[in-house]
Amino acid sequence: MNIFQRTTALGVGVIAALALTGCGSGDEVKTAAVPEGWSELRTKGVDVAYPPAFKVQSDAERSKYNAAAATLTEGSRTVGTITVQLNFTTARSAEQAAIAAEAGVQLGSKVEGTKKVDIAGTDDARRIDFEFAASGDKGQPVQGAKVHGTIVTGLDSKDKTFAIRIDAQQGKLADADLAKIIESIEVH
Repeated sequence: MNIFQRTTALGVGVIAALALTGCGSGDEVKTAAVPEGWSELRTKGVDVAYPPAFKVQSDAERSKYNAAAATLTEGSRTVGTITVQLNFTTARSAEQAAIAAEAGVQLGSKVEGTKKVDIAGTDDARRIDFEFAASGDKGQPVQGAKVHGTIVTGLDSKDKTFAIRIDAQQGKLADADLAKIIESIEVH
């Protein structure tokens, strides 16, 4: 076998190996999907899906600090919320954004932990889980009800922070739906 034949055989072998492995780098681009029947909160930095029972808040209804929000209500009480905040701090990394987001968790909350999470559109995001007892304020869960909170935070493509916060009274948002919300997040 001459040098040309060896080079050709090597090239064919490399191409076949790449085809079998689905390209050479092994880096897969994570994509987010909106579950069937769900809708999306869309902002200039990040999108997130919400279950059909949640209703979008208008500009007048939501806090001026939220770029988008959806709520789950039962009677006159809000028992679940999903909010999106953009550029909420001057952090320059997902780790710093997580520290800032954790600092914003209500006093008296029990922080369960912070961990890296795989989110479409970014290489570095953090998830903070916490729990607190509801204050019973007007329109909120009854006093003492356990509320589970999750914040997913990081930097968008312009290196601006984002924070998606999901709060739900215990038993009002299934763990599977929480997982779908988080999996639906897409950063741009």
